[in-house]
Amino acid sequence: MKLVCISDTHSLHRHIPEIPDGDVLIHAGDSLGQGTLDNIEDLNDWLGTLPHRHKIVIAGNHDRAFQDEPEQARGLLTNAIYLEDSGVEIDGVRFWGSPWTPTFMDWAFMLERAQPLRDVWALIPDDTDVLITHGPPLGYGDATFIGSSNVGCYDLLERIDALRLKAHVFGHIHEGYGMYQRRSTTLINASTCTEWYEPSNYPVVFGLT
Repeated sequence: MKLVCISDTHSLHRHIPEIPDGDVLIHAGDSLGQGTLDNIEDLNDWLGTLPHRHKIVIAGNHDRAFQDEPEQARGLLTNAIYLEDSGVEIDGVRFWGSPWTPTFMDWAFMLERAQPLRDVWALIPDDTDVLITHGPPLGYGDATFIGSSNVGCYDLLERIDALRLKAHVFGHIHEGYGMYQRRSTTLINASTCTEWYEPSNYPVVFGLT
């Protein structure tokens, strides 16, 4: 199965130079610019032009409509599978998606570190093959441009270590774009926008075996 991974497009999806074809397109959050229902309509129209057999979208901290107007937002996203602390199985591969990140300012889908985040990570089924979260685990694709501090979630890292994932796809920290390895799990920061909000990072293509 060929996964094509993007994230943090911030309503600049039409400016991405190229989207390779594949079996499953994964968008790991922050798909919207202003976080509005109109943004979702435009995103949905664009997704409908792509050839991938399956498309999975989760929300991120900029995607406020999915938190504030969940029924309307989900109703507008007809060209993708929306996951929010939920999963889907495609051709025998089990995907799970979650939008939460550690609290920072007043964005959407944020929880305090420690127990609140541990509780949502505990929802991830033990038999998950591909995990999609908006934020990174601690130490992997999570170093910020300002101060070069690692802002990923330690409790997410602990949960990953307890699972037998084939891949973990995320974004949120634009500067962390790239592929990483922890034990047998491939970790992918698929941020499409750079730290200057230019949608120039190439989609990450990953083949599941």
